[in-house]
Amino acid sequence: MRPCTVLMPKRTGSADLPLHSGRAPAWLFGRMKQLAPAIVEAIVIEHGRRTFLERLSDPRWFQALGCVLGFDWHSSGVTTTVCGALKEGLAPRAADLGLFVAGGKGKTSRETPTELLAIGTTLGIDGARLAYNSRMAAKVDSAGVQDGFDIYQHSFFVSSDGEWAVVQQGMRDADGTARRYHWLGSRVSDFVNEPHAAIASDAHGQLVLNMVATESAGARASSAEFARQEPRLVDREIARFVSLELPSRHWIDVKKDINPAHLRKVLLSTYEANPQSFEQLLAVPGVGAKAVRALAMVAEVVYGSPVSMEDPARFSFAHGGKDGHPYPVNREVYDDSIDWLRDAVTRARMGRSDKLNALKRLADWR
Repeated sequence: MRPCTVLMPKRTGSADLPLHSGRAPAWLFGRMKQLAPAIVEAIVIEHGRRTFLERLSDPRWFQALGCVLGFDWHSSGVTTTVCGALKEGLAPRAADLGLFVAGGKGKTSRETPTELLAIGTTLGIDGARLAYNSRMAAKVDSAGVQDGFDIYQHSFFVSSDGEWAVVQQGMRDADGTARRYHWLGSRVSDFVNEPHAAIASDAHGQLVLNMVATESAGARASSAEFARQEPRLVDREIARFVSLELPSRHWIDVKKDINPAHLRKVLLSTYEANPQSFEQLLAVPGVGAKAVRALAMVAEVVYGSPVSMEDPARFSFAHGGKDGHPYPVNREVYDDSIDWLRDAVTRARMGRSDKLNALKRLADWR
């Protein structure tokens, strides 16, 4: 990633990356599937599963992991490839490590709830709650925070203790960029009020609809209240609203973004669901970005409850890179790293931590 400024000490959040075409060659991805789980196992032995989930939620650590695995240091492909390598590499040893991965890219991401229900059954924990957490993380970053990025990749990591983390990515075709979002379950006290402990990005300044900002509390409450009203009442207010001429500060194009006829079906669903809070509203099936925008604007006009338009984003290579930058991946060195780390983990499991201790001393020396 390009240089950026950290505004908060808890470094979960997002990272902006350029879109790159192509995919990891089979010879590299095969090695990534071996090295990635070995790294994870070393972390679990030394620090525990919670630490691994915490590190996943740090955009910089995730980026560094991608570099170590030999993928492009700055492209969007690092997200899907690293998450894919972790899912496939950890699967055979998930029960031993107590770490499971669900979801993925495109159609695979839609299988996440089903996978989490199965994981919950295996672990004897509430899989339905895990599936809910997965859906809400995706809903927040697609409808709660409308920054122009469409979510297309969603990976959910869960430990046998029930702790979880999410790494998901959205695409913005207009400028050829992608944004990666990181979540850490232990830091989510409220899905719809500042759920990200921090946001890291070098593309700050755009106007977005940010319904999960603290400043949007009134808009959230008003939107939920309006969603409980009979659709004909909301229709009447929206009909009045779309005839208004908005001030230039408002980024939303009402004619394009709100179609009362299309919205009526969603409003009927919200009326029947009777959501008592914005989180419950966001969880209603069919409530997406356009419905949230419409309710937010009506809430501002009728109740005087403004919504935040601030973008929440503020803000060494080990083996080379797949595109040959800064140098081609050295397959022999890569294979040596896999063998060395696997041996170190095996020895540590047998009570002989000399190799891991040596690695720790090297890190301290650095």
